[in-house]
Amino acid sequence: MQLRRLIHIFFLGLLLPVYPSCTKKLDQKPSDGILGEDYWKTKEQVRAAVIGCYGSLLDDPGGSSMSLSELFFLWGELRADMISPSLGTSAEENDIMNVNTLPTNSITNWRPVYSTINYCNTVIAFAPKAMETDKTFTQQTLDGYVAEVKALRAMLYFYLVRSFGDVPLKLTPTSSDDEIVALAKSSQQEVLAQILSDLNDAESKAAVTYGSQASDKGRVTRYTINALQADVYLWMDKYSEAVTACDKVINSRKFGMVAAGSAWFSTVFRTGNSNESIFEFQFDAQKLNPLYGMFALGNKEFVAANRVMDAVYSTDNLSGLKDIRGDGASVRASDGLIWKYAGKNGTDLAAVSDAYTHWFVYRYPDVLLMKAEALAQLNRGQEALDIVYTVRTRAGALAATDNHPSPSNVEEVARFVLDEQARESMFEGKRWYSVLRYVKRNNYAHIDYLLDMAASIVPANTVHTTQTKLLDHNSHYFPIYFYELQTNKNLVQNPFYK
Repeated sequence: MQLRRLIHIFFLGLLLPVYPSCTKKLDQKPSDGILGEDYWKTKEQVRAAVIGCYGSLLDDPGGSSMSLSELFFLWGELRADMISPSLGTSAEENDIMNVNTLPTNSITNWRPVYSTINYCNTVIAFAPKAMETDKTFTQQTLDGYVAEVKALRAMLYFYLVRSFGDVPLKLTPTSSDDEIVALAKSSQQEVLAQILSDLNDAESKAAVTYGSQASDKGRVTRYTINALQADVYLWMDKYSEAVTACDKVINSRKFGMVAAGSAWFSTVFRTGNSNESIFEFQFDAQKLNPLYGMFALGNKEFVAANRVMDAVYSTDNLSGLKDIRGDGASVRASDGLIWKYAGKNGTDLAAVSDAYTHWFVYRYPDVLLMKAEALAQLNRGQEALDIVYTVRTRAGALAATDNHPSPSNVEEVARFVLDEQARESMFEGKRWYSVLRYVKRNNYAHIDYLLDMAASIVPANTVHTTQTKLLDHNSHYFPIYFYELQTNKNLVQNPFYK
């Protein structure tokens, strides 16, 4: 609770006033004296600024009317196959779902992400100044704060490269109009290299614990960094490195999977900060999660796709058995309501005023399945399957979803892992990235998977056109939002959208 209280105090008091002025290229400019050079005098000010970076994750730091959790959900789910449109689905959302994204689509506006990156850049640049005036501010404490924001910056750039491909790489703060520069895009490989550089530098300096469960789950720890490293390595097809990063989390013995039972949903999702949590955006009654409005109100934007219960989790009406992650956890089977962010427990809907389920960046099962994915590619199929079955056993996964892959068949094991990742991380903004990672592996050896997925979700009369689009690999990334092209002449549009 202390972490949440600090987030709200700093965020509401300092960050909100800067939104209207953040309208320049890449929204580089905080434009507030408190975040300027004269602010950095004490370790308390540095800590407040770091907490402010976390605070910006909860809302709309770029003034675009889209919070980061909403944006990350849309980026990770709209192009995939687990949600369907509902009464409140916007035209822009439908366009992305139908593979008809235009550069004028505001969902492709990266402003909120770059705004928070700039807050991180500001801390990295100016926090050391506080050591000149506050003699109680130690190098170790400074290093810990910088490690946190470097990891946050790395996480945000990772969202960008997976969503847009090549993106501008800005590592210095912008606090005035004089400092705004027109940056060209850096290649995806250059950005990924910087992400790993930040994470590797932060790893040894980041805290293992902050002394409380909420802080350990709501702030970056060394294990958050390890989980993110594993994710990045998987994206880069560096499987041995991914296993090593996963093992750092696993071998710490600080995490586990919450046992199935009547309180499982409430413990893991409703309350949050459970033993299986690694990093979560900390919403609460003071700062409600906007995703509730997407799924639970009368004019809901999305419902679960029919395949979620029919194929992903399946049902067994004869035995009464069920996968605990399906009905009453991810989805309400009776009407397809997306339950994970709207449920009070397994059966009751939360009130609007109680909509504070967290946004889950990494949970322990994510790490286990990332390790399984890497092991499959290293031809260590039995080890991968042992992990998958551990995850399935906790969840009570049904026999109908067991493909019984051969441990010696790399592709069968890889597909089994992909399917299990869908069950475990349903509606957590991961599905599109998992699919694209699978599809692009080995020079797009599995492009047919993406074509088949598209055929199952777009209108029948557009299937051929959609599949033709998806054969162009550049279509798998968003266009640069038109406003950025207008204000930054050094930017070049993604070639698919020219």
